[in-house]
Amino acid sequence: MSQQSLPDPRAIVAGLLSDERLLRACAERDMGTVFRMLNTRGISARRIAAAVDITQGRLYDYMNGKSRVEKLTLFEQIADAFHIPGHLLGLARRPWEPAPVVAEHQRAYRPAPDGDDLVAVDHFRSADRQAGGGRLYGAVVRHLTDRVAPRLVDVDSAPHVFAAAAAMTEMAGWMAHDSGHDDRAAQHFARALPLARTSGDLPLAANVTASSSHLALQNGDASRALGWARTGLDLAAQGPRIPALTARLNTMQARALAVAAQRAPAEAALDAARRDLEGAAAAEHPWLSPFDAAALASESAMIHRDLEQYDQALTYAEKSLTLREASRARSLALSRITLVDIHVRRGDLDAAVSAGHPLLSTSPTLGSVRVLQQLDEMRRLLAAHRSYRPVREYLARFDDARRARMLLLADLIPPSPGGTTA
Repeated sequence: MSQQSLPDPRAIVAGLLSDERLLRACAERDMGTVFRMLNTRGISARRIAAAVDITQGRLYDYMNGKSRVEKLTLFEQIADAFHIPGHLLGLARRPWEPAPVVAEHQRAYRPAPDGDDLVAVDHFRSADRQAGGGRLYGAVVRHLTDRVAPRLVDVDSAPHVFAAAAAMTEMAGWMAHDSGHDDRAAQHFARALPLARTSGDLPLAANVTASSSHLALQNGDASRALGWARTGLDLAAQGPRIPALTARLNTMQARALAVAAQRAPAEAALDAARRDLEGAAAAEHPWLSPFDAAALASESAMIHRDLEQYDQALTYAEKSLTLREASRARSLALSRITLVDIHVRRGDLDAAVSAGHPLLSTSPTLGSVRVLQQLDEMRRLLAAHRSYRPVREYLARFDDARRARMLLLADLIPPSPGGTTA
């Protein structure tokens, strides 16, 4: 076969960009599958290896599942060699990608002339929802360091530069939290708030306080969580009305009050959140991550659970699973864990086991230590009932699946105080 008649890898990838298998492989950063798809379409192993500057032996290890691509630089080489759009791999827009077209409602917030900031946030956010933040945290920090931070020291920096820095610093905080590094997450949120204030973007500042409230709640500090939520509501009241933002803040307030067993105030805050969300538009602020009906249902389930209103909690837990799209792997896993928890608290162990079965096939490459931790909490809850045979059999299967996840995510899991990740 002449050189001219050889298939073009970039053309093949272009033809696969609507193929669900390729999109799933990219979302999971499973480069072995991507290489196999190219190989079966006529691209030789030698050409693939040469294109991304690795040995054929290493390529075969990736293709056979013996090892996985981990280094950011190699993901960038693969994206550039085969023209895989950066956002599919959780990367910033690649130099060869065309400049994006921005919706009219975003133009007031859009950085100029550096137009990549909003697009980078959107791409990182999309990849994070599908693959988890563990494998993206380093890429976000690098983007902040290399692309955003240098512009902050420019005396002519416009407010939108500080807004971009705030939004991406907050995102780094969420990814650190998803990686199990809550101390780093708190530091990122603490840095994001003054950046947002400097930009003059009060909704963005309020959004950061909602993240701080969530983190405080995760760390068992309901009083601090409540304080952050109320600070956010005060900030939000000073800026343009954004119903989805106030819905999120009222929900965080309700969660903190529920943990503190303050039933009437918690229910009032949750009712306020529901009223807020009824008036929410689809896209009201480009820097804020969406807070939608599925998110509200998921949070409502936990609020009613903490208030020991288990029938209502069950209704909302099931609703959250119905509303959440299939691509949101982490959100679905967390919602299913909540559903199992509620069934156990209601004393319906058969329903708990049934609800737990989809969690056995949760992608072992989902880079979320937070999901792993909550799965372990769920296991401890079920283990108290292991005398019941269906629960005991489920736990045996759960432990097999857990071992696979621990092996594949060992590089992400923070060491325990005793120095192990087991």
